[in-house]
Amino acid sequence: MRRTRILTAVLALAAGLLTGAPPALATGAARTTLAADTYTWKNARIDGGGFVPGIVFNRTEKNLAYARTDIGGAYRWQQSTKTWTPLLDSVGWNEWGHTGVVSLASDSVNPDKVYAAVGTYTNSWDPTNGAVLRSADRGASWQKSDLPFKLGGNMPGRGMGERLAIDPNKDSVLYLGAPSGKGLWRSTDSGVTWAQVANFPNVGSYQQDPSDTTGYASDNQGIVWVTFDESTGTSGSATKSIYVGVADKDNAVYRSTDAGATWTRLAGQPTGYLAHKGVLDAKNGYLYLAYSDKGGPYDGGKGQLWRYATASGTWTNISPVAEADTYYGFSGLTVDRQHPGTVMATAYSSWWPDTQIFRSTDSGGTWTKAWDYTSYPNRADRYTIDVSSSPWLTFGANPSPPEQSPKLGWMTESLEIDPFDSNRMMYGTGATLYGTENLTQWDSGGRFTVKPMVQGLEETAVNDLASPPSGAPLLSALGDIGGFRHTDLTKVPSMMFTSPTFTTTTSLDFAETNPNTVVRVGDLDSGPHIAFSTDDGANWFAGTDPSGVSGGGTVAAAADGSRFVWSPAGTGVQYTTGFGSSWQASSGIPSGAVVESDRVDPKTFYGFKSGKFYVSSDGGATFTASSASGLPSGDSVRFKALPGTKGDVWLAGGASDGVYGLWHSTDAGASFTKLPNVEQADTIGFGKAATGAPYQTLYTSAEIGGVRGIFRSTDKGATWTRINDDAHQWGWTGAAITGDPRVYGRVYVSTNGRGVVYGDTSDTGGGDGGGGTDPTPTPTGACTVTYKITNQWSDGFQADVQLANTGTTGWTGWSLGWSFANGQKIGQLWNADHTQSGAAVTAKNVSWNGNVAAGSSVSFGFTGTWSGSNAKPTSFTLGDQSCTVA
Repeated sequence: MRRTRILTAVLALAAGLLTGAPPALATGAARTTLAADTYTWKNARIDGGGFVPGIVFNRTEKNLAYARTDIGGAYRWQQSTKTWTPLLDSVGWNEWGHTGVVSLASDSVNPDKVYAAVGTYTNSWDPTNGAVLRSADRGASWQKSDLPFKLGGNMPGRGMGERLAIDPNKDSVLYLGAPSGKGLWRSTDSGVTWAQVANFPNVGSYQQDPSDTTGYASDNQGIVWVTFDESTGTSGSATKSIYVGVADKDNAVYRSTDAGATWTRLAGQPTGYLAHKGVLDAKNGYLYLAYSDKGGPYDGGKGQLWRYATASGTWTNISPVAEADTYYGFSGLTVDRQHPGTVMATAYSSWWPDTQIFRSTDSGGTWTKAWDYTSYPNRADRYTIDVSSSPWLTFGANPSPPEQSPKLGWMTESLEIDPFDSNRMMYGTGATLYGTENLTQWDSGGRFTVKPMVQGLEETAVNDLASPPSGAPLLSALGDIGGFRHTDLTKVPSMMFTSPTFTTTTSLDFAETNPNTVVRVGDLDSGPHIAFSTDDGANWFAGTDPSGVSGGGTVAAAADGSRFVWSPAGTGVQYTTGFGSSWQASSGIPSGAVVESDRVDPKTFYGFKSGKFYVSSDGGATFTASSASGLPSGDSVRFKALPGTKGDVWLAGGASDGVYGLWHSTDAGASFTKLPNVEQADTIGFGKAATGAPYQTLYTSAEIGGVRGIFRSTDKGATWTRINDDAHQWGWTGAAITGDPRVYGRVYVSTNGRGVVYGDTSDTGGGDGGGGTDPTPTPTGACTVTYKITNQWSDGFQADVQLANTGTTGWTGWSLGWSFANGQKIGQLWNADHTQSGAAVTAKNVSWNGNVAAGSSVSFGFTGTWSGSNAKPTSFTLGDQSCTVA
């Protein structure tokens, strides 16, 4: 996981989206139904996608293991399915920071008990203090004890630990190492109350970058691990010897020999390094320490491994390589509890050519490596790696030796040998959680097999979502691993978006009436920041950046895919015809504006910046500021135009210290009406209409009726139903939401660290409307049809049809008929329902695009097959009357 991850949600949060007290309820009672529909929630499978800084095995119960993530919550291992179960989906919007887990502890006295120290940032980005969560049912439910300071699950140093530890002899006693100079804390009542250990002598001093004014890299990393020597206590009595690691290069390790009454610095300890891990082998009386010159998890240029004999006080340097030959720090420290002389550690900060894993079977006397050079740059590996279950882990790379694809890992701060099974090891990387079940092959000259052990652990941060009317049901824009095209939500896609591969995709869009045309923009250290696809996101080609582009920004595709408008980071809004071979600056719209397209008129685009809505009717060349007032003054705003209806725009956003809510425009943004029954809204999306409903279903992440949640409306926002529940909240869900245009009730929700969540309704009747579809009225008045073949290949083609009402009376439904002359057959058709009998085709309106005002038009598209020739239809009928063919 790359550095961009740390700021995934910061821009929205820093803008004030989640700060301050909740606003008073809007005037007029919200007509809201809570939990009126039963939804089933799942993840669109990606498997992993983020940094796993901690893995914890219970020491007394076999197969009980937990994993912690930096922004995506905690998980429990399910041995029967070899999957992970999420444990913190109940974290709500106002405490979104509690999805960052800085430490976990599993009780070896009572394995039903588990504790999590939570909080994402120690600086102002996180509006709440940290907390210790405690569970008596293995994380199925939690109780919370708030702390008087913040915790940093996504801060520098988050791979060190564990900072939270349970006394193995008296499990009512817990210790917690705090950051930010807050010291060492202790609970004597099983985590209910906490008090600072007043006589602990060192609160830490190490800062990654003292000059960082944001408080992120300049935070004191504090107390970083606690470990007990269980041999110095008896059941029911507090353990006497406790070791504590401190982020202080000269004073890294302290010990108490009287159950925490007094503390002393361990004499003779190494200096000049931070102790990332301290793991105690009570059987042999050794404390092992993994040192690095930096706090990690990205940085670290030098390191050492040491062994401390607890009885004699003797220190031994057991580093597997000379310090001069390291370009990394050490972490990932573990002891085989079945064979305590077996020790392993990682070169966590070795990014190139790969991470390294070290193994000793004689308490650090000698070591072997997971891979060695034969003759540079060639390698000999002690392992094989099989990523067939998560094939995207190759990142589509084909590197030159000594790099390999897939890599063994990077950011490998967590590595644990199963205390009950010497053959099973798990370790976390920046992108997944790997494991092996034949580890001891290492020692016998064979090769152990590494595979992802990550199913169920979904840890991507989602920036944008799209569900086109045809093709793949879901396209996603993700932090750090770019994004995916899901053709099956239950299966891991074979590869993320490539050619180019963005580190983070910030925005994507498809052409509404030509959905095979897709565009995405994103961040990349060097290379283009925009890419296009003409086959529904299956394959991509890079566009050309205009001068000054430094990041993705937002992008919009014209309704027919003929042009694009791009608002990148680093320069102003740009527009292009075709696929971005050249760009021109848009006028009348400020830099940094969010841009979207009208879903019917290919020449109409919209923008928003700092309280102003902007409209272009010439394909993005010029924008004009709307006179609409009362919109949010900040930039925490997302808006979308409704498919099938020109000028129908919904806008969500604001801040709790100002204007906040949901607005609707039916005149292309010339004016907006604020919905009185929505107090706060942060996203808006559309999905298939309920049976009999005249308008598409609305979805939003919002506060309605004083309740935060995911809401659905089948009646144009007049009433709302909360479709999630308190057990399914996923922290912050403010980046994107979309319904599925093909499946009523299905909604895709963005999270900041729990991946793409999608929900399906139990309402098999298709919504509150009930009943069947009303007969289509026969429209009257003149009509004009434009039939355009937009793409053609050896045995197939794609066409767009535009039906214009050129009469003087509006239509409340329509049915368009034509005949093919050459045996063409329609495969998929979107934005209309259709039937075909031989050559004759009838296309009828769907529930949300039947109303066509005089002077307006409606469009639909389809793909089909042809053979021999592919002549266009020459006549069209609307009901009983003929239309002019343009």
